[in-house]
Amino acid sequence: MSKPITEFIEKYYLHFNAAALVDASKGYVAHLKDGGKMMITLAGAMSTAELGKILAEMIRQNKVDFISCTGANLEEDLMNLVAHSHYERVPHYRDLTAQDEWDLLERGLNRVTDTCIPEEEAFRRLQKHIVEIWKDAEAKGERYFPHEFMYKMILSGVLEQYYEIPRENSWMIAAAEKNLPIVVPGWEDSTMGNIFASYCIKGELKATTMKSGIEYMTYLADWYTKNSAGKGVGFFQIGGGIAGDFPICVVPMLYQDMEMHDIPFWSYFCQISDSTTSYGSYSGAVPNEKITWGKLDITTPKYIVESDATICAPLMFSYILEN
Repeated sequence: MSKPITEFIEKYYLHFNAAALVDASKGYVAHLKDGGKMMITLAGAMSTAELGKILAEMIRQNKVDFISCTGANLEEDLMNLVAHSHYERVPHYRDLTAQDEWDLLERGLNRVTDTCIPEEEAFRRLQKHIVEIWKDAEAKGERYFPHEFMYKMILSGVLEQYYEIPRENSWMIAAAEKNLPIVVPGWEDSTMGNIFASYCIKGELKATTMKSGIEYMTYLADWYTKNSAGKGVGFFQIGGGIAGDFPICVVPMLYQDMEMHDIPFWSYFCQISDSTTSYGSYSGAVPNEKITWGKLDITTPKYIVESDATICAPLMFSYILEN
């Protein structure tokens, strides 16, 4: 079997962050081969960076067992799915003036670094369908998590009329088809979260129709308790922030607050981050700091790749898929 990515990085990625990338990739592969499960956390704008092209294949090939992501990553994969041709790239974004930024806003373009998301084609195209699903659930007295509502919309087929990229490039389609467990901490600060809040303010929906962050934590705690035996659950963190901090806390919560003293620590840890080690920063904390919080064991394999996830994650996922 040809393994071009494996051969390339094992030949040239020999030191510093490059070597850490190889070591972490090998550790991921070994963890799965030993029967372990893996959580991936998505911070930043990984969906707008089109990480879905390879993350979807990771999901399809059972290299991912659970995802924690921001509300932005949850929805932006679908926005790219239904409005890709309307996106605009701004390679000279560092040179934009305040007036240039205002002009983008006036055109309905919301900028994420070098990529502008088209409000009308992306947000509004999804909005009319998801609102119907929210209202239907409320009328039936049903409650769901944010990702479950998204799964319902995907699996209903109502978005297929808009698809502008191959369906195999959408990680949310792959996740919905597998009913992959997801937590979306802080979903309320996403565009869809804001839209849901606006309907609650207008009295057209009840906040309780959407399951809460606390319910997400109890959902994760139940899953972790059932899946952490044997080799255990690994933690592959892209970026930092709430997408990583929320789920990793489930272990000390179960141990300290639930007094489940036999609960296993996370059994593998890797973080890709361009946040260098700094004072008081969660994203910049070295993995060993997590030992003091009861998240990782002394013996947990720990890796940190201090680099850009848009460069490193596709390489690492390609290596994992080849092996």
